Amino acid sequence: MGKVKSHQKLPTGRNEREILRNKGQFWTPSWVAEAMVAYVNDNTDLVFDPATGRGAFYEALLKLKNQNIPFWGTDIDPDVLSDSIYNKENCFVEKRDFIKNPPNRKFKAIVANPPYIRHHRIDEETKLLLKKIAASITGNSIDGRAGYHIYFLIQALNLLEQDGKLAFIMPADTCEGKFARNLWKWISEKFCIECVITFDQKATPFPNVDTNAIIFLIKKAKPQKTLQWVKANEAYSTDLLQFVTSDFKLKEFNGLEITTRQLKEGLDTGLSRPEQNHNGFKFHLNDFANVMRGIATGSNDFFFLTGQQVKDLNIPKVFLKRAVGRTKDTTGSVLTLNDIEELDRENRPTYLLSINGPESYHESINDYLKIGEEMGLPTRSLIRQRKPWYKMEQRKIPPLLFAYLGRRNTRFIKNDAGVLPLTGFLCVYPIYKDKEYIDNLWQALNHPDTLENLKLVGKSYGSGAIKVEPGNLNKLPIPEHIVSQFNLKRPYKNADGQLEIFREPEPEYGVKKNGR
Repeated sequence: MGKVKSHQKLPTGRNEREILRNKGQFWTPSWVAEAMVAYVNDNTDLVFDPATGRGAFYEALLKLKNQNIPFWGTDIDPDVLSDSIYNKENCFVEKRDFIKNPPNRKFKAIVANPPYIRHHRIDEETKLLLKKIAASITGNSIDGRAGYHIYFLIQALNLLEQDGKLAFIMPADTCEGKFARNLWKWISEKFCIECVITFDQKATPFPNVDTNAIIFLIKKAKPQKTLQWVKANEAYSTDLLQFVTSDFKLKEFNGLEITTRQLKEGLDTGLSRPEQNHNGFKFHLNDFANVMRGIATGSNDFFFLTGQQVKDLNIPKVFLKRAVGRTKDTTGSVLTLNDIEELDRENRPTYLLSINGPESYHESINDYLKIGEEMGLPTRSLIRQRKPWYKMEQRKIPPLLFAYLGRRNTRFIKNDAGVLPLTGFLCVYPIYKDKEYIDNLWQALNHPDTLENLKLVGKSYGSGAIKVEPGNLNKLPIPEHIVSQFNLKRPYKNADGQLEIFREPEPEYGVKKNGR
C-alpha cells in the first residue's frame, strides 16, 4: 500500500480510482497522521510503518520535532519508496512484503494505514496464505470475507513489544464484518484497547472513498475494562492531536465528542458504532417479517434483459418475469408498475429470464442458451452449481424491498409494482399478507427512530452509506413505541392458516427468534 503526502488529492477519474482500489492505496491527511504518530512515539527508539507509501506518517514524525527518532518503513511499491522525503538521516525504507516477509523483530511503536483491499480482489492462493497466518497468530480461523487490511493489523499486533503502542487507521468493516467477533475477542483478551476514533461524515479523512475510517490506538498491556471512544466532527483541527498528547486526559474540545465506554459494550455494539443500551431492544424485524436476499443471477448481462433485447431475441413471455436490479432504479419509497415501464422506456433491464429446468424450449430460447454457453457461463462459480446451469433462483414476490446498500434515508420500499428484486435488494415478507398490515409495517420500518437503528446491524461505508446483510436485517431493532403506534402485535395466521396470538419476545439484542 502507499500513502502520499497530505497536500496530494484523491484522483477523481474512474480509472485512477480503480488503480488505487487494486493497490489499496488511500493516503492519510496530516491532521490525522500527526495524532496517530503522537500516540506511538512516546518512549520509543524507533517508529515502524509497515505500509509507508510516500511517507504521511514519517512527515508527521518530522513535524512533531522528533527527527532524532529513527523511522523504518516497508512497502511493496518501489515507486512510492523513491520519494525524496526519505532522503534523510535516521530514515530507512525498503521494498518488503509485510505479510509474506515480516521483519524478524518486535517494535515499541507501529503506525500504519494498511492497504484497503477487499476480499473479492484477493486471489484464492493469497487468501489461503492469509488465513494460515491469522490462524497461527490468533489461534482462530478468520472468515474469508476479511480484507487484506485485517491481516496487516493481526501481523502488526504480533510484532508489538510489551508496553508497545500501535496506531492503525482502518475501514469501519474492521468492527462490522463477519470476521469481527473472533478478531476482537483475540485483541481484547491479549491487548489494551485504549482509544477508538471515528469520524463524522463531514470530517472524513478520505473524501470520495466509499468507506468510513476508524483509528485504533492499542497498547500491548493488560486489558482494561473501559476505553475512550471519540467522534471527530471537524477536519483539519488540532483537537485530535491535543487530545492524544494529553494522554486522553483533556476532554473539552469543540470538534470532538469523547465518551468513556465499557469495553464489553463497545465490542457487543461494534466499536465503529455509538454507545448503546442493549437491554432496551424488545422487538426486532424478525418478529414481524422474514428477510431473504434478492435473486443472484450469476450474470445480469445475460439473464437480466431490456424490453428491446426481449423483442430482438424473440423471448416468449412465459420465460420472463419483471424485475428490478439496482437501487438507483428506485427513487421513491413506493415502486409502481409505471416506474418499471419508465425504466423500460429508458432501455434499463426490467425482464428476468427465468427458466425452471430442463424442458423443450422455443427455438429462440435454445439459440440464446447457446450464446450463454459460448460466453462460458456454465463454468462460472455460482452458475455451475445449478442443474441445468441456466435454471434461475426462485422467489415469491416480496411486498417490501430493502435497499441492500444505499445512501438515501428511505430504505424500505413498498413493492406495488409486484416485481422480483435482484441482489441489489433484500426481500421482506411480512407475517401478515393483508394490505393494512403491510402498509403499517412499511411505515414503521421507515420511521426515523427505526432507520436510526440500521447502524447497529449494518456495515457503514462513506457518505452515509450502510450495507445490511439478510441475517442482520432480521435483527433490526424496532422501538417499542413504533410497534404500538402501527399496531404490529395483532394476531396473525400461521403457515397452516390458523390464527396465532403474537408472541411477546424476550428483550434481547440481536438474537434471532424461532418460528418467524
